[in-house]
Amino acid sequence: MDSFDDLERLSLEMETSHGKTLLIADPHIGFELSRGLRIRTHFEERLAAFVSEKDPDLLVILGDVKEPIGLSFTVKRLLMGFFSDLREIPTVITKGNHDGRIEEVAGKFPHVQVTEHLLLDEELFLHGHTNLQGVEFREAYLGHIHPAYTFKSGGVSRKTKVFVRAGKFLILPTVNPFIEGFDVREGVRMVPFLRGVPSLDLFLPEGVYVGRVQLR
Repeated sequence: MDSFDDLERLSLEMETSHGKTLLIADPHIGFELSRGLRIRTHFEERLAAFVSEKDPDLLVILGDVKEPIGLSFTVKRLLMGFFSDLREIPTVITKGNHDGRIEEVAGKFPHVQVTEHLLLDEELFLHGHTNLQGVEFREAYLGHIHPAYTFKSGGVSRKTKVFVRAGKFLILPTVNPFIEGFDVREGVRMVPFLRGVPSLDLFLPEGVYVGRVQLR
């Protein structure tokens, strides 16, 4: 059986009024097409298999389901396969900046809903590339910036994907193991409502707290 340890580490499971809810961010399906790769990774098939094995009552994808900005025939085919593989799992997509025209595909699947944000049990789910629209919430979950941090020890540097907390906002890393993250200190500037935060708390995907990064 394929091990899904890497996908498990880069996702988040929580209980909501819908039951077991699985959160993933920024899968960027079709990333091979935009990054000059000559091989097919079949990542979207592996991700669908992982989600099916987890068998959540609700799947929330925090935007950037696909990589190419456009919607070519190939991207449509990849998305059709992905959504078909998950046809038994209710899915909500909080639309990201890469998700132009995704409704043309998602609309063919009754179990898939595309929205700008999702407010569920006072928890807000969104991508993170636009301003908040006056929504009241207790805690928010977003993606968009692919957070990572470079740890240095003994002359060795290693960039690692991290989960990031900024007050009541939790930022998830990209679930795609083929895509390297961005330094959190630069990436947070891409979130309009977090540009003024003074510090960020970092957590390894295993849940270990690794410290606070001061931004100003």
